[in-house]
Amino acid sequence: MQRGEIGRYEITSAGSEQVRAFVPLPLPPNPPLTLDGSLQRTLEAATLALGRLDAISTLLPDETIFLYTYVRKEAVLSSQIEGTQSTLSDLLLFELEEAPGVPVEDVVEVSNYVAALNHGLHRLEEDFPLSNRLIREIHRVLLSRGRGSDKAPGEFRRLQNWIGGARPGDAEFVPPPHTAVPDCMTALERFYHADDGMPFLIRAGLAHVQFETIHPFLDGNGRVGRLLITLLLCNAGVLRQPLLYLSLYFKQRRSEYYDLLNRVRRTGDWEEWLAFFLEGVRVTAEGAVTTSRRLVDVFASDRAAIERQIGRRAGSAIRVHDALKARPVVSLPQVCVQTSLSFPAASAAMQSLVEQGIARELTGRTRNRKFAYDSYLSILAEGTEVP
Repeated sequence: MQRGEIGRYEITSAGSEQVRAFVPLPLPPNPPLTLDGSLQRTLEAATLALGRLDAISTLLPDETIFLYTYVRKEAVLSSQIEGTQSTLSDLLLFELEEAPGVPVEDVVEVSNYVAALNHGLHRLEEDFPLSNRLIREIHRVLLSRGRGSDKAPGEFRRLQNWIGGARPGDAEFVPPPHTAVPDCMTALERFYHADDGMPFLIRAGLAHVQFETIHPFLDGNGRVGRLLITLLLCNAGVLRQPLLYLSLYFKQRRSEYYDLLNRVRRTGDWEEWLAFFLEGVRVTAEGAVTTSRRLVDVFASDRAAIERQIGRRAGSAIRVHDALKARPVVSLPQVCVQTSLSFPAASAAMQSLVEQGIARELTGRTRNRKFAYDSYLSILAEGTEVP
């Protein structure tokens, strides 16, 4: 539906320039959304796919195994949208304090994202409300070190920002003046919790655009805005675990994503954006379910191979295999902690997995060696490769 612009313009100063800054109207849209026909069918398909994703625990023996690396994949993808060059393997090595040849700032940025997501989820588990205070806390963690740490972490901006262009006057979009940010974010917080019967996926899709339009921080808005989608769904009880991440979908269709955000602001056609967003939910949820099934098959196949080739002596190798499932890039001391095996026993078992092609040694050294579960990593890393 073409509603016209969904806000008003205010003249404000940005450096030495006067610019027209856009202040969005509070949600929900007016006139109300038209949820019928193809959009309703798209909503139903996305909701069904999300339900299957929420049942993923029935597919994985231990869903925390999947979550550990899946959360990190999302961190890599969301940060890549902002221009980082880190890969999933880079991040996992960095967490072992070993990142040879990797731009450290990039990996720190991705690591911060993992910490910010975990902080938000932990706070929700403590029954802390999804609120502007929590969003500021998440932002503070996100920019706690590395790039952006000088951009007022945890504080709504007190300066005018802009999107695209070398200067405000050439910008593709100018968000609200900083003086309007508190009121805009207060209205958005009320929308999170409105008891109006709106489908949870519709609410998440609308809130994402509104947050990106307000752009309340000096840096990190895109990453926080993508985190917000998952936090909204977890907070609503739609997802028991944080398994839905749209960054790969947004990355693969980046031009369309940004074009639709701008089109909503110009024309008020929320329905077109929602069709794109809901299709992303469906595709992403179905992809996560497929990935989980592939991982279950790989884990079962590799375990069978270990038992077949080693026989009665397979106990230690199975325990090391379990350690690799939990952490697909590991050091031998870490394996010892996870398995309670002695260093010689862990080393011998790992060598057996290397000989079978299940594990791969990464360093080429005889000391301080690191090992990767390649088949697991190759599945999870799909879409995160840096050209």
